[in-house]
Amino acid sequence: MVESNKKQPTNSNQTSFLSSSRIAIFGLGLMGGSLAIALKGKCREIYGYDPNPSTLDAVVNMKLADYVSDSPDQTLHRADLVILATPVQTILQLINVLPEIHKGSAVITDIGSTKMAIFNAYEMLPERFDPIGGHPICGKEKSSIAYAEKDLYRNAPYCLTRLERTSRDAGSLLEEIILEIGAIPIWLEADLHDKLIASTSHLPYLIAINLALSTSPDSSLLVGPGFRDTGRLAGSDIDMMMDILISNRSNILETMYQYNQNFQIILDTIEREKFSELRKMLIAGAQKYNHMING
Repeated sequence: MVESNKKQPTNSNQTSFLSSSRIAIFGLGLMGGSLAIALKGKCREIYGYDPNPSTLDAVVNMKLADYVSDSPDQTLHRADLVILATPVQTILQLINVLPEIHKGSAVITDIGSTKMAIFNAYEMLPERFDPIGGHPICGKEKSSIAYAEKDLYRNAPYCLTRLERTSRDAGSLLEEIILEIGAIPIWLEADLHDKLIASTSHLPYLIAINLALSTSPDSSLLVGPGFRDTGRLAGSDIDMMMDILISNRSNILETMYQYNQNFQIILDTIEREKFSELRKMLIAGAQKYNHMING
């Protein structure tokens, strides 16, 4: 079932979950740090966790959290909402140990770039947890908190994936947070998310990598906006992208096969000087792009 661009109904008896929530954010890089900035002063408390001492120092200096630590043992049990803002493999590890470090009940969500593996891990959590998958479609190729900003999420699609056990209150809380940070909530199933995002995010990264690998270093003298815009994603965090490529392997392969098939057709039209056919493909590609971007 697809619920793209549809919001889950909220609980009309409780209009504000956010203001009374204690929120723990695991991972305070670009995404988690930007989330902390955007939620500062909007919730009851923010607890920040990150293994990097310099990141924690930056969070303290920016006064983004009420409590910061490289270990959640002392305060995590007080959190009503736990947000896992790390690469996918780390999210899976955190879900696995969460029952040991949080003895109470809480809504659990994430901002992982793929959803099915996380969805399956959520299924294994004890019933006292209320899990709901999330993925904001935004970011930069730089991943540290030094690049975090309040408006990073503004006007960005923010995917939500529910489990059968996900409560209405959890959905209402996440929708409230998403609207508060200026993003656009979109509900869809985890497997559909992974299929779609392979084309719109993961393949573009590989195209950027291939572009960089295929370009002579001598060409740096003539690098302009076209190369910079197309190749920008090649500068993305490699560990994060490896997690994505591994966890969404089958969908990425499918979209790569389709891309390769189309590229071979373009190659053939140029090689055989079929310029009228080439023009038709260019027009079709431009029209499809404009439709996807502008609606």
